Amino acid sequence: MAANKADDIFKEFKEHSISEFFKKNRQMLGYSSMVRSLVTVVHEYVTNSLDACEEAGILPDLRVKIDKLGDTRYTVLVEDNGPGIPKSFIGKALATVLAGTKFHRNVQQRGQQGIGAAGCTLFAQITTGKPIHAVSHTSVNSGYSCDVSIDTMHNKPIVSNIVQEGDAPHTGLMVSGEFDGVKYDNSDHGVYEYLKRTALSNPHVQIHFIDPNGQESTFLRSVNTIPERPKAARLHPLGLTVNDILDLAHASGSSRLSAFLTDTFSRFSQGKVNELKDIVGIDFSMDPKKMTWDDASKLVDGFKKVRWISPESAHIVPIGKKYIELTLKNIINPEFMNVVERKPSVFKGGFPFIVEAAIAYGGSSGRQTDNGYTGNIMRFANRVPLLFDTGSCGITEAVKQVQWKRYGIDMDNQPVSVLVNISSVYIPYSGVGKEAISPEEEIVDEIKLALMDAARNIQHYIHGKQQLNYDTNRYKTIMRYVNQLSQNLSELTGTQKSAIHEALKKLVIEHYPRVKEHVSGDAGKGSDEGEQGESGAEDREDAEE
Repeated sequence: MAANKADDIFKEFKEHSISEFFKKNRQMLGYSSMVRSLVTVVHEYVTNSLDACEEAGILPDLRVKIDKLGDTRYTVLVEDNGPGIPKSFIGKALATVLAGTKFHRNVQQRGQQGIGAAGCTLFAQITTGKPIHAVSHTSVNSGYSCDVSIDTMHNKPIVSNIVQEGDAPHTGLMVSGEFDGVKYDNSDHGVYEYLKRTALSNPHVQIHFIDPNGQESTFLRSVNTIPERPKAARLHPLGLTVNDILDLAHASGSSRLSAFLTDTFSRFSQGKVNELKDIVGIDFSMDPKKMTWDDASKLVDGFKKVRWISPESAHIVPIGKKYIELTLKNIINPEFMNVVERKPSVFKGGFPFIVEAAIAYGGSSGRQTDNGYTGNIMRFANRVPLLFDTGSCGITEAVKQVQWKRYGIDMDNQPVSVLVNISSVYIPYSGVGKEAISPEEEIVDEIKLALMDAARNIQHYIHGKQQLNYDTNRYKTIMRYVNQLSQNLSELTGTQKSAIHEALKKLVIEHYPRVKEHVSGDAGKGSDEGEQGESGAEDREDAEE
């Protein structure tokens, strides 16, 4: 009887395609709220364009256009000047979930899952029933256009209406689609803010944006240098798990464990093998394919007892301190800023990463409110802005853990912007929507250290500014009494009042040199002129007497 029930239950047992799964769970890809859904579409196409341009050694020039068709219905067009997509790959690139050029390579790139563009195709399909239209030129002399959709039951692309195109001013790809259940918004979570922050973290990019109202904005590039392409990275021994080592060992072509370690992992020399031999009781001449869980566990424990050199930085290309300063100046123009770049570190899985942090004070920093200002956090991962899921992000967690008031910074009432960018060959996103970074302990700690380092210089600036204001008030107060004091001393000593006045004034200025410079253009200048006027009048009276 029980066996029959089991047979009945498992009659419904079916295998599903990944496309069908995401069709029913589109919120996992970032298609949840209407504003977020529209930003997600733009984000996926823009990041793909930037990666393609940089790999081809082309300075990215992007055009983004959004048109409103109805209350919640819009078309999105993104065009780039990249290398284009060959006709034989257009379906796989735009309409096959978990297919692409990125996931299998240990190379730092913006996208990494092979879901983005296919997710947009899927979203258009399930909200409007329409395919994505693409025009690709891999040569300026010829190209093609086509429509792309997905067979969700089998996760296979459907490419139709292929038309040969003629000459073009440049190579590149243009994709456009119609989407419903979306909304354009001018808030800090909208498309404009996303593109603005993309320009901030990618100073070599130029973006021309046309919003649904026909308003055009151009984010000009600040530099004409393409970032250096990162090299394929090897995993660092620190952060590796037992399962990581076993998977790599069983797939290795090395005949000895020692050779597997030196060939596979970063910073692993024969000297490190010799150090481990004295710590770990396993045979380093064994075939790595025969390594057991116990052997791998001993290796992981041994790695923690050996001193390692930091991961190689050539595998990671951050924004760069100079470029962050340049773009912050162009976009925010703060009174003062400090940028910090940490040395490479490692998190779980042996993946190296670099944290960059900047704090900007004054100017257009922070957010303006009805009561003044409040601080804001700008989060980035591999130069990509993260606008949503703020509360669940490791960057936000790290910012919250910093005792800002210790540094004279009030995040609730001061014009302060905090920028954090994490660069790595693998970003541990907390979801496939790629809007929040998992709060890994190693990452949170590195962000905190970078922020505290940056905050120290901001503290000195704010303290100096407060001290200057304090000294300025004292200077003005003292200068108000110099005139009367000069008169009194002149009467007591018989010395001419003007000489005493000049001597006292010189003494005050010597004591407050920065203040004199500070007030010379406004209050100080007015005070001095008033004092000089009064002094001159009294000198004339003395002369007449």
